[in-house]
Amino acid sequence: RLPVVQMVPLMTTEAPRPESIKTVTSAANPVVKEIRALTQRKQRAETGLFLAEGLKLVADALEADWPVRTVVVTADFENQPMAAQVAATARARGALIVVANASVMARLTRRENPQAVMGVFRQRFQGLDAVAARPGPVWVGLEDIRDPGNLGTIIRTVDSVAGAGVVLIGDTTDPFGLEAVRATMGSIFHVPLVKTTRAAFVAWRADYPGKVVGAHLAGAVDYRTVATDEPVMLLMGTEQRGLTDALTAAGDQLAKIPMAGRADSLTLAASTGGLPSELLLLSPLRPLPSTFLVLRPVA
Repeated sequence: RLPVVQMVPLMTTEAPRPESIKTVTSAANPVVKEIRALTQRKQRAETGLFLAEGLKLVADALEADWPVRTVVVTADFENQPMAAQVAATARARGALIVVANASVMARLTRRENPQAVMGVFRQRFQGLDAVAARPGPVWVGLEDIRDPGNLGTIIRTVDSVAGAGVVLIGDTTDPFGLEAVRATMGSIFHVPLVKTTRAAFVAWRADYPGKVVGAHLAGAVDYRTVATDEPVMLLMGTEQRGLTDALTAAGDQLAKIPMAGRADSLTLAASTGGLPSELLLLSPLRPLPSTFLVLRPVA
């Protein structure tokens, strides 16, 4: 279901600005080249921009009031009410609207069946001071996470359980890459992201007002016994080696997920899906849910 976005009216008394709408029919167009370049991490880092594919993601971004630079739509967008409203809203906020044919859209998305809408937005990273400014029940710290799909899924999970945000520590994959953004299903526009080095995190951690809990196979306690009457920073490492020694030592407590079967570990996405939600359920600081998922049995 698409989000309810406060869109501008499609009818306006102001004359359209010709320079704000551009029709593109060739992948060699400079605007298309600039947008395609954002599939490369280096270009995203240099420009501070990123791509969001699909009507839902672009609508989510506009609803969350993210700075928009460009919106690309297919030539028949005016016949699609939601796409037309998204384009009108982005244009009213100063974005360039690019009307592209099917071949150009396919080149931009690198898909045989391209999305009908794409957007170029400004990235948002925060510093570690954002953790103190938003001391929610659970922050999730991810060290050296490399898989963009995993990262996107974790951001979506943190959003679903009303986690305070995600701290990316060390050499991590780019959360604003296409695959990661796609995997968040729009949650990237709602979850604060902090990016820091290992050394900076360890130095900052000394002043953190809550408890730092490291997920570790050597954990001495069941995660369900962790006290949650204060804010918690949950640290997760890679599937291959777990947390580094530096971050392991930075924790107040090491916790583990007890295994009832013969498996000795879970994937990072599965572990991070369970731990934050359980810690939030145990926390007296948890927010009340604003959305309920109702499951009905199939006859």
